[in-house]
Amino acid sequence: MALNDSFLRELHDRTDIEQIISPYVTLKRRGKTLVGLCPFHNEKTPSFTVYPDSVSFYCFGCGAGGDAITFIRRIENLDYVEAVKTVAEAAGMRMPEDGFDDTLSKKRNRILSANREAAKFFNKCLYTEQGRAGLEYFQSRMLSQNTVTHFGLGFAPDSWDSLRNHLKSLGYSDMELYEANLLKRSEKNGKINYYDNFRNRVMFPIIDLRGNVVAFSGRVLDDSKPKYVNTADTLVYKKGNAVFAMNFAKNNNGGKFILVEGQMDVISLHQAGFTNAIACLGTAFTQEQANLLSRYADEIYICYDADSAGQTAANKAMAVLAQTGIKIRVVKMTGGKDPDEIIKIYGKERFRDLLEGAANKIEYDLLREREKYDIATDNGKMNFLNAAADILARCGDIERDIYSGRLSAETGVTKEAIMTRIRQREKNVRQRIESEKRTKEIRMLTDLKDKNNPEREKNIRAARAEEIIIASLARNPDFYRKLRDKLSADIFVTDFNRRIITSLIDKLENGKGIELGFFADEFSPAEMDSLTRIFRLGDEIGNTPEECEECIEVLKNCKKTPTVKASDLSDEEFRKLFNKKP
Repeated sequence: MALNDSFLRELHDRTDIEQIISPYVTLKRRGKTLVGLCPFHNEKTPSFTVYPDSVSFYCFGCGAGGDAITFIRRIENLDYVEAVKTVAEAAGMRMPEDGFDDTLSKKRNRILSANREAAKFFNKCLYTEQGRAGLEYFQSRMLSQNTVTHFGLGFAPDSWDSLRNHLKSLGYSDMELYEANLLKRSEKNGKINYYDNFRNRVMFPIIDLRGNVVAFSGRVLDDSKPKYVNTADTLVYKKGNAVFAMNFAKNNNGGKFILVEGQMDVISLHQAGFTNAIACLGTAFTQEQANLLSRYADEIYICYDADSAGQTAANKAMAVLAQTGIKIRVVKMTGGKDPDEIIKIYGKERFRDLLEGAANKIEYDLLREREKYDIATDNGKMNFLNAAADILARCGDIERDIYSGRLSAETGVTKEAIMTRIRQREKNVRQRIESEKRTKEIRMLTDLKDKNNPEREKNIRAARAEEIIIASLARNPDFYRKLRDKLSADIFVTDFNRRIITSLIDKLENGKGIELGFFADEFSPAEMDSLTRIFRLGDEIGNTPEECEECIEVLKNCKKTPTVKASDLSDEEFRKLFNKKP
């Protein structure tokens, strides 16, 4: 799809990328750039860099990169046109009347519209004779009418086509409803039959941060299986990114979230006044969800079910959350299997007490180790303290002092002996961390794989030459006049870089913009990572026409000779390859 070039030029010139990114990332100025913790992967040391002068960003940790449009497209899971609209609004600009293909955007809007109408239909059905069982179910769970309305709860009739007939009467096609996952389909005797995906279930609409109904979760009223039917991934929904009730919980949460397992726990907690409760949706806790939470809170209370499955899930969630630097507390479900049951039996004050008594990450880890050993025996006590020393060896001096004192009181072993053991373990832990760090650094330096350019690793000399040419022209477009007769996409060896140079030459030939933002409609957000990495090479290379000419000769020779793999190069050849010239 092609937007008017003059519009994109003005948008590029008027976009304040710091304004675009700062609501999602805390940025600190470092000279001409800004840095922060990457929102696209878990890290504790800032490697996410924003370049206001080129209206771009790049993460040196995970390789995510692009322009302001790419950032919004990725962080908000939008298509290209919707992302452009968002950036344009921030820049005080209106979209042009024509000059772009908004087919995908219209399809997304139709799905969102169909979901909204489906939510209204399910809610209305709840108050009919068909939905009586659903309403009685919510009442049996002690939900008030205000709560049912607040969350837009509903009921899917026990019918194969009630929703389909209703939405088709509003002008939606079977294919649109199928793409929204509101309908399913089967084929018999060459004929395709469509039918309702949700039947005879209480319905929980899933709402995104913009207030759009993006998906549904339907629960049976008895013990039949499956207990839940959830919307599959669609153009507007990816379950690994979604968080139930985040649209409510992100506001006035005091910097804290209560993470529970199910929708009913969330709804019960909100009704009791704990409006910062949230839940994941139909999947294990993901890094994307952790990154989303870390943008709106600095502390998470994990309140998973008391059974073994709940505790296993809690451990996995903590492992993911720990990478974000967010504070973690674990609530022990004393007196009930889940928050909903505790509130119903003991009231909200009891649950508030459990929150106040929640263990932090260190306390929880120590408790888990404590449960493994019988400290009434000398062997059990020794094994427990060794495990505890490993945990505290990763902590600061204050934490060590506090918890070694507690362990001394609990086990009868002197605090000094425990501190000595911690220091002994610290050396091993530090060596292990340093070893892991060195291994990671070496891997980052020598890892030549590119997910968007799988040919790069096997054609490293050619790929390097291609990247230098692209980076040079992007930084110095005036070079193209001198190189035009020598340069063509045909001499490029790798397909991905050939796509880039083809687009770049077209823009240079026709006087179009060549900043990153002018490529965002041709390359996916993931592909923009590699494109940004290549453009950033302009800071490292010679930036001369002669260097480009040498690279062109390298490519012509690569076409005539067998490919050179990185593994075939000597150490000296490898080092030379990643100097300023190939």
